[in-house]
Amino acid sequence: MDQIDHRILKELQADARISHQDLSERVGLSPSPCARRIRRLEAEGFITGYSAVVDEVRMGFGFSVFVSVKLDQQVDRKLVEFEREVKLCPEVVECWLMTGSFDYLLRLSVADLNDFEHFLTGRLTKIGGVASIESSIPIRWVKRQSARIS
Repeated sequence: MDQIDHRILKELQADARISHQDLSERVGLSPSPCARRIRRLEAEGFITGYSAVVDEVRMGFGFSVFVSVKLDQQVDRKLVEFEREVKLCPEVVECWLMTGSFDYLLRLSVADLNDFEHFLTGRLTKIGGVASIESSIPIRWVKRQSARIS
């Protein structure tokens, strides 16, 4: 991976729908070598897919909540059960298995505080093995990008 590859990734991260012509001009290559590099980056797993960035606020889910979850036991059966249940919850847009004092960190995308309460009391607390929950409400995004490139 060289500097041109890094620039290609940076440009695609900013706009994955950019034309090969425009991308090649931005990174200083002709279109054919640029397209070959993109195919190679895909084949080698540096580019794992393309997706649309959806505005959660416009979709009616403008309230994010970070939820730390501790299980009563950290055994495979409990982890698998919790992960299976969380994958069924559309409110959970990210779920991370963590080190430290909590086992999981979730990011929820909900309509409002009432929607969060409904999820918390109606779904999350009913998942078997959940011992404790701590939630944090973010005030604003300071930085957001999909992946680190350099």
